[in-house]
Amino acid sequence: MTWFYDLIHNPFLITAVSSWAIAQVLKVLINAFMTKKFSIERLFGDGGMPSGHSATVSSLAAFTALRCGCDSFAFAVTAVMAIIVCHDAMGVRLETGKQAMVLNEIIKHFEDFAKEDLFSVTLKEFVGHTPSQVCVGILLGIANAFSMNHFLP
Repeated sequence: MTWFYDLIHNPFLITAVSSWAIAQVLKVLINAFMTKKFSIERLFGDGGMPSGHSATVSSLAAFTALRCGCDSFAFAVTAVMAIIVCHDAMGVRLETGKQAMVLNEIIKHFEDFAKEDLFSVTLKEFVGHTPSQVCVGILLGIANAFSMNHFLP
């Protein structure tokens, strides 16, 4: 059972998960402020401000740099992973969201024309991030890494 204790006391994991949680809560609050509607579904949803993916991986990379050094293998792995995840969030996943919006609009027009529901599937449109959403996620993750480095053993 020591593996479970080690898992929940791992400062690297705590830092990454707390960055994700902070980003997701902020996403709910920002979405509620912008839309004037509270949507708890945004807590576990993709896309939006700030990027939870970017916050998670950037905090892990920054925390690893602080604890292991910038010349460590662990930092190299986490930094490369962070670069890939952040790039993917702005690239492929952002384009996927744009394509979903177009396809959902096409389906809506077909259904309006046919006067009946043709498809029972609506594609998720919030799957990617704009560069500003990724940048805010990165800054949030780095700030949380510095904070956690100060407070965690």
